[in-house]
Amino acid sequence: MFKLLFLFVGLLTLVLIVWYIGPGQIFDAAAQLGPIALLVMLIPSIIMYVVEAYGWKVTLGPSAKSIPFWRVLAIRTAGEVVNMTTPTAYVGGEPLKAYLLKKQNVPIVEGLASVIIAKTTMTIAEVLFILLGIALAVWLLGGSDSSGQTVAAALVSVGLLAFGTAAFVFMQRRGLFTWLLEFLRKIKVNIAYLEAREEQLRSLDRTILEFYRHNRPAFYSSTTLFFLGWMAEALEVYVIIYFLGGPAMALSAISIGALSVFIKGGTFFIPGSLGAQDGGNMLVLSIFGYSDVTGITFALLRRFRELVWIGVGLLCLALAGGSAAVIREGRADDLRNSS
Repeated sequence: MFKLLFLFVGLLTLVLIVWYIGPGQIFDAAAQLGPIALLVMLIPSIIMYVVEAYGWKVTLGPSAKSIPFWRVLAIRTAGEVVNMTTPTAYVGGEPLKAYLLKKQNVPIVEGLASVIIAKTTMTIAEVLFILLGIALAVWLLGGSDSSGQTVAAALVSVGLLAFGTAAFVFMQRRGLFTWLLEFLRKIKVNIAYLEAREEQLRSLDRTILEFYRHNRPAFYSSTTLFFLGWMAEALEVYVIIYFLGGPAMALSAISIGALSVFIKGGTFFIPGSLGAQDGGNMLVLSIFGYSDVTGITFALLRRFRELVWIGVGLLCLALAGGSAAVIREGRADDLRNSS
């Protein structure tokens, strides 16, 4: 019910923004772009998907070394389409990735461990990227009272995100799922599903801990690759603004890209961050001196990119045999057989 409500409010917000700016002006701004420009705008996101797939692959265990990279890329793309289209804090597609790895003869525990570790390194890289963007915004925009308050609020929010990420890493090293199970027992909460899979959860904790202890180079490599993936978002910002008539500046593009990521992450509870992401992008671009028409056209072009990758992700999901019903049934069977 709440998902539908948020979706409706987001869609209404987007419609009102488009109506306020003027559909005609937006159409005129977009009409100057030809098919070549639209294809060029997709290049940064292709780079991002490829680099981030490598960031995930380096966290995979020995069982996944024989899997071709293109298959890892397809599995990650299929999982990301679930993250993009469901209000699950961008983690709803992670179990799906582990299940699709299981179909490639990767043990479910090993697959889940890699998914958790890769999500951790991705979040660490995201925090660093956002902090870089905020620092550049302060430098480029100066320190007016209004911008100072905005930056202070953003820093507090990012600080909380960084703290939460650090706590998550700490709990992984202490045994996240074992701790959770023991905590539930202490407060007299008995979840039969978890209790029946205690040994599997302990095995998952051991696999994650072994990675942190013995694969630090892979951890740093994964974090670096994901950071480069986030930087590809800044490249996308630069390319879109350039084709919209600019002026396109590299440092501003990094800051805009980072703030856009921050806004998207903060509105995870809205399916696709619909409305909030678009209005936020328009606001960020206006702060950097671009017109409202450029801002909303920029936001809609990024939606175009998302739609393209949703289509690609659905195709990957279909080719992997991942209809929703089959995935739920298969994942339940895998967990049941491994317990």
